[in-house]
Amino acid sequence: MRCSLLVLRMVGPLVAGGALLSSCAGSQPTAAGAADSLTVTVRNPLALARPAETVSIPAGQLQALLARYGAENLLVRDNQTGQFIVSQTVDTDGNGTVDELLFQVASAAGGTRTFTMLCQPDGAAQQPKTELTTYSRFAPERTDDYAWENDRVAFRTYGPEAERMVVAGEKGGTLTSGMDCWLKRVPYPVIDKWYGGYPADNRYYHVDRGEGYDPYHVGNSRGFGGTGVWENDSLYVSRNFTGYKRLATGPIRTLFELSYAPWSANGRTVQEKKIISLDLGSNLTRFEEQLSANRPLPNFTIGTTLHAEPKGVQGDVKAAPKQGWFRYWEPMDDSQLGTGIVLDPQAVQSWQDHRSRAKEQSHLLVMATPTNGRLVYYAGFGWTKSGQFATPAAWDNYLRDFAQRLASPLEVRVK
Repeated sequence: MRCSLLVLRMVGPLVAGGALLSSCAGSQPTAAGAADSLTVTVRNPLALARPAETVSIPAGQLQALLARYGAENLLVRDNQTGQFIVSQTVDTDGNGTVDELLFQVASAAGGTRTFTMLCQPDGAAQQPKTELTTYSRFAPERTDDYAWENDRVAFRTYGPEAERMVVAGEKGGTLTSGMDCWLKRVPYPVIDKWYGGYPADNRYYHVDRGEGYDPYHVGNSRGFGGTGVWENDSLYVSRNFTGYKRLATGPIRTLFELSYAPWSANGRTVQEKKIISLDLGSNLTRFEEQLSANRPLPNFTIGTTLHAEPKGVQGDVKAAPKQGWFRYWEPMDDSQLGTGIVLDPQAVQSWQDHRSRAKEQSHLLVMATPTNGRLVYYAGFGWTKSGQFATPAAWDNYLRDFAQRLASPLEVRVK
C-alpha cells in the first residue's frame, strides 16, 4: 500500500493552519471497490473541547468518488451516529471545478471522530437539509455595499459608487475601506430583509426590530479589522473596493474576493486584494490580505476603531500579543460590544492603543509581518444582546480559545 502525506489547510470557525493529511490507497481502485468510499479520521490534539469546526478535504483526495457520480452526489456520514451530515463543495478560484469538500466536526478534548465520504446516484436527494447557512452578496439597494453573514454575525463594506458620491459632494455616500459590523441576534439570514427595507426607509436597518441592527459607526476609520500600512505615526489606507467576486455561499462557508485601486503608502504604490470567508458558527471572519508595492512595506497593519467621538474613548483595550489576540470592549447604545483580532503570534511585530485628536482615527492597531506578501488574520465581534457573550471575560475566553485552535489545528487523515 502506498501512503502520501501533505499539509491540509483547514479554515473553520475556530481554526486555520496546517494539519497532517494522509492518503493511502492501493495501486488502482476497482470499479466497485476503493472508489466507493473514503474514511476520514479527525483528531483533536488539544486538551480542550472544540465546538463545530470546519474540516476541508482537497478535491485531489476525492477524484475517484467525484468521477463516479459527480460533486453534487457526494455525501459525508458520521460514523458515530450513522447519519449523513451537512457538507459543501467549494470552487475556491472560480474556474468551475470543485477544489474542496467542507464539513463540520465537534470534538471532545483529545477526542477522535471518524467519517465516511461516499458517492451515490441519488446523493443530492439524500443531503441533509438545514435552515442555518452562510451568505454573501453585492447589495446595490444601498448604493454598492458587499455584505456577508452566518448564523451569529453579519458584516459589510463599501464599493466604488459610494466613494464617487462622497468625492462629488453628493449625499448618501461612504468613503472608506473599513469594515462594518451588523449586530444580528437571530440565527437566520437578515441581509436580504434589511436591505429590502432600505429603499423605503434609509434608517431601516439602523432600528432594532427584534433581529438586531447597525449602530456601529465606521466613517473614515478602519471599522473592525480594516487594514493599512503604519509608518511615521501615520496610517496609510486604500479607498473603497473597486471590484468583487463571489466564489461560494452555502451551509458551511461563504467566500469572496474584493479588489482595490492602487493606493499610496508614504510614496509607495500599493496593490491590494482581500480574500474573505466566513464559516457557520464563527464570530470571526477570515481575511487573507494580499499587498504588493514598488518598494518594501514596513508592515501590514490591522485596525479596529475605538469610537472616540463624541465623548472620547469609552471602552477598554486588551492585548495578548504572545497568544495572538487583541480586543476592544465598548458600550453600544443600551448594550455592549466586543470586537477582536486573532492572528499567528509569530506574525505580530507590535501593537498600539493609538489615541488621536483627528476625527475617527483612534484605533487599536496591530502591526504584522506578512509571508510572501500575504497575511491571514481573523476579525469580528460579540454583542451582549445576541445572548452569546455577556461579559468582556467571556469574549476574552472566546478569542483565547480561538487562538489556541489556530495554533493546534485538527489532525485529519483520509484513507
